[in-house]
Amino acid sequence: MEERGSSVIYELTVESAAGQRIDKYLSEQLADLSRSYLQKLLKDGGVEVNGKTVKSNYRLAEGDRICLEVPEAVEPEIEAEPMDLDILYEDKDIILINKPKGMVVHPAAGHYTGTLVNGLMHHCKDELSGINGVMRPGIVHRIDMDTTGVLIVCKNDKAHNAIAEQLKVHSITRKYYAIVHGVIKEDDGTVNAPIGRHPVDRKKMSINEKNGKEAVTHYHVLKRFRRFTYVECQLETGRTHQIRVHMASIGHPLLGDQVYGPAKVPFSGLQGQTLHAGVLGIIHPTTGKYMEFQAPLPEYFEKLLRKLEQD
Repeated sequence: MEERGSSVIYELTVESAAGQRIDKYLSEQLADLSRSYLQKLLKDGGVEVNGKTVKSNYRLAEGDRICLEVPEAVEPEIEAEPMDLDILYEDKDIILINKPKGMVVHPAAGHYTGTLVNGLMHHCKDELSGINGVMRPGIVHRIDMDTTGVLIVCKNDKAHNAIAEQLKVHSITRKYYAIVHGVIKEDDGTVNAPIGRHPVDRKKMSINEKNGKEAVTHYHVLKRFRRFTYVECQLETGRTHQIRVHMASIGHPLLGDQVYGPAKVPFSGLQGQTLHAGVLGIIHPTTGKYMEFQAPLPEYFEKLLRKLEQD
């Protein structure tokens, strides 16, 4: 691989993949590029074999020399936007936000405006850590778009490193509140199962014994209803979609979660999973004192609990 201007050039020689489609071969060899992106690159004439452009269905021969030119991704400029942020706490090092449902944490494809980062840039000006780059200023961890609750943002690199280390060693207190399908019989339980990318659907996560990372979720039953259970989940680790995947794996997917649970939602108007980050406890990066922050349950969640009481 070499960089040439604003592009990256990959050169490969086929040794033991004769007869294989080139798009499949490249997706296996270049794990950082998706197969769909490689197919578009092939369609646009960005891949040559032995000096000639080829398409996705080209079958490789031993000794083929492949050259592909990947244009460098250009990060869009992220603009500050005035936003009504629900601030739970703020000082010179950190800011704690109660994130509403439907808000994306940081800009990404399809979401370059209206994100929490856009609002933070307006509120904090230049006082956000830069460790995670221009797309994620201040962001040290995240919660899903349809998950509500408390999120910590760092204003400087010292604070960012300190909080990141606490996340790494699992010393941060993180308690979530969820409504799950079915009635959980035991009062307390633990799901200890590694989580990794789903082997088929790359947009999903799954229990993955072979390639997954350690993931531990402790749960405690708060209230049982006729068809559902209200639980508190405490994270020991923080993998993508951890609570959603773990609870689904024991037969109790989150209410409203159409990715890991039933496709049909039993309550109209419910947007995504009923999951709320209610408690976050950290050692303050400057004072060294333990601080704990709470975000009250959102109104939609309270209404659902009242409705389930009457079911």
